[in-house]
Amino acid sequence: MANFFPRWTNWIPLKVVVCLIVIAGGLTAATWYYATPKYTKVGYQPIQPVPFPHDIHVTQLGMDCRYCHSFVEVAAQSNVPNTATCMNCHTQVAKDNPKLQPVQESWKSGQPVEWVWLYRTVDYVYYNHSAHVNRGISCFSCHGPVNHMSVVHIAEPHSMAWCLDCHRHPENYLRPDDQVFNLDWKPEDVKPAEFVAKYGQPSDTPEDFSKKKHLTQSEIGQTLKERWKIIPPTNCQGCHR
Repeated sequence: MANFFPRWTNWIPLKVVVCLIVIAGGLTAATWYYATPKYTKVGYQPIQPVPFPHDIHVTQLGMDCRYCHSFVEVAAQSNVPNTATCMNCHTQVAKDNPKLQPVQESWKSGQPVEWVWLYRTVDYVYYNHSAHVNRGISCFSCHGPVNHMSVVHIAEPHSMAWCLDCHRHPENYLRPDDQVFNLDWKPEDVKPAEFVAKYGQPSDTPEDFSKKKHLTQSEIGQTLKERWKIIPPTNCQGCHR
């Protein structure tokens, strides 16, 4: 009796198995790469050439973010400190600490310290640091409690959905402009009468905010949003120019 199926169909099971192995291998490799902290970013904590404990410098010593990241208020891109900024202190403080050897070598050679960048916006995304920090968006909102990190890690995903959440509801993140660099600030710290005297309150709110015991983040944010006329773009052109 003749074969019902052609001879070439004998290879079909083997081809199916090979295809399944290739697909499974591809999915495993993709998951292995795209699920790593370096790709998803949150939790990514690279080893730096010099261990810089932000918790000591900021929380214990009281250094302002802008001392090292001096461009943040005036430029689209922030900056890491150059060697001269480090040596302003470390020509006198802990100058013999071996951990500072890369900084000292940089100071002598003129070559910058090769810091490992954590936050690097891709070329097709436009982001302006100064536009955000000058309108009430704190370092904390994007970078987390850096002032309590002994080793800095990425605290937020910085994905498009994450950015749009803030652009659609900025009142959830806005704070008084004099508290932008206070990473420990909380809405409970605001004194309602002083806040209303300086910023007012939303025009459509019948309740007198100055008489309240505490203001919520939403009340503070709505006030600042109206006061500063904040209307963040939510279309593609806002970030992809």
